[in-house]
Amino acid sequence: MRRCIGCMESKPKNELIRIACYEGKLTVDETGRAPGRGVYLCKSGKCAAIAKKKKALQRSLHVELDSTETEKVFEELMQYEE
Repeated sequence: MRRCIGCMESKPKNELIRIACYEGKLTVDETGRAPGRGVYLCKSGKCAAIAKKKKALQRSLHVELDSTETEKVFEELMQYEE
């Protein structure tokens, strides 16, 4: 079980998308095995929007992120929306 950083609900790992931060670079981790610190989001635009508004990525990953980099990740997340 993992917790979504948007809605804060615990769900099975396979129902969530992992976002990894390694050496200051954000990636959407499709395999769930990329190196670095990871956070999870539901596969919904609603949770991504909440996480973006709360700046949950920066807070959960304990890093300062460039706004263009986070914007790219959120755009990439939209392709996973159910």
